Order: sequence, then C-alpha cells, then structure tokens
Amino acid sequence: MGNIDNKVIIITGASSGLGEAAAKLLAENGAKVVLSARREDRLEKLAGEIGGNAAWLRSDVTSLDDMRALVRLAKDRFGRVDAVFANAGIMPGGNMSELKVPDWMDMVDINVKGVLNTIAAVLPEFIAQKGGHIIVTSSAAGLRSVPGNAVYCGTKHFVKAMLDSFRMEAVAEGSNIHTTVIYPGAVKTELLNSIAPSETKSMVEKFYEDVGLTPDVIANAVLYAVSQPDNVNVSDLVVRPSREA
Repeated sequence: MGNIDNKVIIITGASSGLGEAAAKLLAENGAKVVLSARREDRLEKLAGEIGGNAAWLRSDVTSLDDMRALVRLAKDRFGRVDAVFANAGIMPGGNMSELKVPDWMDMVDINVKGVLNTIAAVLPEFIAQKGGHIIVTSSAAGLRSVPGNAVYCGTKHFVKAMLDSFRMEAVAEGSNIHTTVIYPGAVKTELLNSIAPSETKSMVEKFYEDVGLTPDVIANAVLYAVSQPDNVNVSDLVVRPSREA
C-alpha cells in the first residue's frame, strides 16, 4: 500500500475494536502509531505486540491536556505527526423518555468534545507543516435517524457536519489538511457493552453476531484513506455488512 511508510499516526480508542485493528494494520504497512486509551494494560500489551513502531500513553479524549500530551509524545518519539484517527466513542442506548441524562452527557463528552479535543491538539502541527490528515469514526447512525439512539445519532451527525465544514475551510485556507469520516455499520466490537440489558439490546446483539463485520474491515478503510496520493482526499467512507439495510 503506497504513501503510508513511516507516516506517524495517532489513534484514540486504541485499546480494542476498531482502534486496535487499525493500529496493527497501519503498523504492518510501515506506519508508526501512537496509541491512546484509558486502559493502560491493553495499550501496553498492544504496543508490545507491534514493537518499535508503536508508542502509547494512557490518556482520556475528554481532556485537552491529555491530547496535547499525546501529540508531544508523537513528536518526541517519532519527530512529527502526519495523521490522527479520532476513534474513541461510546453508545449507551435508550429512549429520550428514559431521561438517562448522565449517559447523554457522557456521549457528548466523548463522541463530540473528545473529537474536538483531539483535533485541537493536533491542528497547530498540521497548520505549521502545511499538511495532515484527520480521520474520525462516525457511524451509519450519523447518516440517518435511529429510535432508541437519539443522542448517539446526534453526536455522530455532529461529526459529519463539523468535519465536512472543516474540510471546506481547509481547502479555502490552502492548509492541505485532508479529512475522512468513516461510517461503520454493524461491527463486532465492545461498543454494545455500554448499553443497559434489555430485550432490544439482546436483539441488536443477535444481529451483530449474525451479520456484523470484524474490526479489520474498518481498519482496511482507514488504511485506504491514509494511503492515497497527496492530491486525493477520501472524504466519506460508508462500510456496512451486505445484509444490513
């Protein structure tokens, strides 16, 4: 895969699922990866498996200071930052009428503010070097409305609107910053673990088990986006199971 060798890529939510799979695949293709998550033991294990092309920092996307520390680590260890995969996210479900306000706020903090903190930390580097790539995990729920997931849908629609607007700003400013939003459908990760037990959750889990994709499919989408020539910007990638409507 071209245009990937020695790229330095920060990955949030790297301790499992899409982030873990992307870290392994990108490193296998010659990238240097800087891993972020809250579960230190998993980060340490993953970095050990990848070897010298990985660095890690226990960090929380809800903290701008943590994200800035992650950028400093990337520069100290590998000299620069070429791309960031803002992947951390949660999906506790429930109808609005259930008034799970703490869950709403957690989703806003991680799915919205976490993405903004990650971008805010890396953007000065990209502006100064006149180039970079911001990749964000949205969801198929960021392209439609889904009952039982109103706030989650809202956070993922935010990602779509914000990053597309930023893409147009970057073109106008000539900053050469590329953007990609990835919209996964059903993928077998730990995302469903944050949903409280219910009949609906059991049905969703059965659907994911029957038709869900494995995380490496989304990792391939990330690799595709970051490996394009500098004059190509892959703005949106929708990746869902063939049996998902």
